[in-house]
Amino acid sequence: MMKSPICDMLGIEFPLLAFTHCRDVVVAVSKAGGMGVFGAVSLPPDRLREELDWIVANIDGKPFGVDLIVPNKFEGKSDGFDQSRILGGVSQEHKDYAASIMSEHGIDTVDLEDARKKSLNFAKNLGTEGAESSMDVAFQYPIKMIVNALGVPPKSMMDMAKKHGVATGALVGAKEHAVNQVNAGVDALIVAGGEAGGHCGDVSTMVLIPEVYQAVKAMGASTPILAAGGITTGAQMAAAMAMGADGAWCGSVWLTTAEAETNPVVKEKMLAASSRDTVRSRSRTGKHSRQLRSPWTDAWETETAPDPLPMPLQSLVSEPALGHIDKLSQSGHEGAKALATYWVGQGVGLMNQSMSAGQVVQEFKEDYLTAYERLVGTMDT
Repeated sequence: MMKSPICDMLGIEFPLLAFTHCRDVVVAVSKAGGMGVFGAVSLPPDRLREELDWIVANIDGKPFGVDLIVPNKFEGKSDGFDQSRILGGVSQEHKDYAASIMSEHGIDTVDLEDARKKSLNFAKNLGTEGAESSMDVAFQYPIKMIVNALGVPPKSMMDMAKKHGVATGALVGAKEHAVNQVNAGVDALIVAGGEAGGHCGDVSTMVLIPEVYQAVKAMGASTPILAAGGITTGAQMAAAMAMGADGAWCGSVWLTTAEAETNPVVKEKMLAASSRDTVRSRSRTGKHSRQLRSPWTDAWETETAPDPLPMPLQSLVSEPALGHIDKLSQSGHEGAKALATYWVGQGVGLMNQSMSAGQVVQEFKEDYLTAYERLVGTMDT
């Protein structure tokens, strides 16, 4: 076991945490000495139970965690979950624009209203009631950590975690957010630079890690830091730890693994992509998130595109359309293959070989050690 407060906190060998929506990746990473963290925001309680049952049955008692998204702010938060109101908030202009992008790429107009209704779990789970339903399920399992991906974890999450002896974590993209999280009492900070896939801020990892480290230290706190954002190698992990991190949190690097649920068409595009082939945009969820660039993402950045709707309404525009595009792309439709995209960070430029999730962990360990030895070799003894 490495000397790291993250290893001590979670009972793991190597302080590498894998955020993923794929249960197979969770299990593979935990078995390899890191820890898988299952992204659960889109799942209703029965599906979450099903996934966690499978993880527990296959993980051989190794530690794992659960990640939710409970934003401090989103459209309609104070009104509670109302399916009709939320669906009614999606403008016809936005629906028509999404349809026009597909039409330009040879995709026939389809009725996505049923798919839109099926996407409502995301919107429901953002709110207190939906999040607490997910937590009620998650805390019935031997999770070691629960993470909130947008904002300070709600009091209910903090209280339930404390009751069950589970560590809390929160993603931050700015120094002031980190300070707020420490004051709120979270057990670990996941400090995500703008290179990250998915939701991210605009400060680079190289700057943000030492900035947060210094701020936490100045507070007299010892809250451990997990570095995130563009990290796909053990050498990058070592660099982040040299700047004050205690481990790494990675999401993108698992998307091209053998176990990943990623659309095979998108997986191939990621393996061929450079670090410049991503874009940070509000067009997918209503909040800034980084994704693989395609004609779909380009279309939302043009002057004729409507401004993205606030979270969670924009997701009800993009996810049904992109789900349809994914299915068509896998059947060989050329227009859909061009449009297909997914969240991924700038580290995609280093992801040019498909391997198993366990192999990725092993590569991290070996690369970390090589980087450490290289640094030691610079010292004049």
